[in-house]
Amino acid sequence: MAEREFIPVNVAVLTVSDTRTADTDRSGQTVVDLLREAGHTISARTIVPDNRQAIRSQLQQWIGEADVDVIIATGGTGVTPRDVTPEALAPLVTKPIPGFGELFRWLSYEEIGTSTIQSRAEAALCDKTYVFLLPGSTGAVRTAMNKILLSQLDHRYKPCNFVQLMPRIRAEKEDESGSKED
Repeated sequence: MAEREFIPVNVAVLTVSDTRTADTDRSGQTVVDLLREAGHTISARTIVPDNRQAIRSQLQQWIGEADVDVIIATGGTGVTPRDVTPEALAPLVTKPIPGFGELFRWLSYEEIGTSTIQSRAEAALCDKTYVFLLPGSTGAVRTAMNKILLSQLDHRYKPCNFVQLMPRIRAEKEDESGSKED
């Protein structure tokens, strides 16, 4: 059986922070560097403040863009009042992917112990776009990218990965008439 071919995906990278700038955004830069090393394309990158509407507006814009397959956001996933990234995403979710957050916290436990319980990292399918919410810590970003996302965004990863599902998701969304039942 022939090896699957690598298929680069277009990724938008969002940093949620009141304090980070393009020069100080180490977590967002880590995401960009790891994706580029893997062969993916960065279709957009920006920083927005810890503001629910600003976050939602940016996510919604990218979800609507044909050249964005995946959004990876860093920051705003903690439990303080300013951490509102999951709340900003919630109305845009078509299908939650709870296994991502569960796996992330399980892997993080090996690194930071019970502190991982404070993370609200999560993932969802929003229309035809995958969205992953990562903590703002560079260590957490490396964990999520190296131990979950780089393999799941690689079409060659077996037995299954998110990339191989993209054509089906796009086709089914285009065929939907609003009456399609699961």
